[in-house]
Amino acid sequence: MPRFFVEDINAGEIVGEEARHIARSLRMRLGDALTLCDGRGTDYFCEITALEGDRVFYRVLDKRESISEPLTKVTLFQCLPKGDKMDDIIKKCVELGVYSIVPVISGRCVSVPAGAALGRKRERWQKIALEAAKQSGRGIVPQVSDIADFSRAVSDFCALDVPIIFYEGGGMPLKEILKGDRKGGRVGIFVGPEGGFEPQEVEAAARGGALVATLGPRILRVETAPVCALSVVMFGLGEMG
Repeated sequence: MPRFFVEDINAGEIVGEEARHIARSLRMRLGDALTLCDGRGTDYFCEITALEGDRVFYRVLDKRESISEPLTKVTLFQCLPKGDKMDDIIKKCVELGVYSIVPVISGRCVSVPAGAALGRKRERWQKIALEAAKQSGRGIVPQVSDIADFSRAVSDFCALDVPIIFYEGGGMPLKEILKGDRKGGRVGIFVGPEGGFEPQEVEAAARGGALVATLGPRILRVETAPVCALSVVMFGLGEMG
């Protein structure tokens, strides 16, 4: 069933680009069913009552809490990779259930947008998150934050219940970090850029209370590491089914 996010479910209508997509691309008609989500974890099962130009009207038949949202809120702190690799990272991590994403500038980041490019990047990334949330049946649209410098990111990261920074130089096995009842809290995963973290960056995070972890003896590509880390953390917390 087609799925769309709406800001105000009580409005009774969808307008603009989403309405055009429903009427022209999907060719939906009067009486067709669609699922609307308020972006806060509630799904509304609706029926189309009218289509007028760029407006689609509906009535709500039923509502229920989204079953797709993990109990654990995992935030990905991702140091900026080169090119458009961040696009794929956001897409895959939203599909896997990430709660929010913080792009970070660390010492070894090669590509650092500035000025107006920053705003365009974030707008693009948020749109990717929205499309991935619709495709994967999410109950929320994970928010992509403004790009943060490393020190600010570490401060926010270490304030979470379980902050895990992944370091190619070694660390604790994830199974040790995730043992016990960790489900339902706020977890952070911090992943470096192509060149990895500088040793002093990892030391700064550890001093703030971060847990230094390893994903094994193999060096993962920057676009692979966050997807692998999130998958393993979700599985370890019992959020994969």
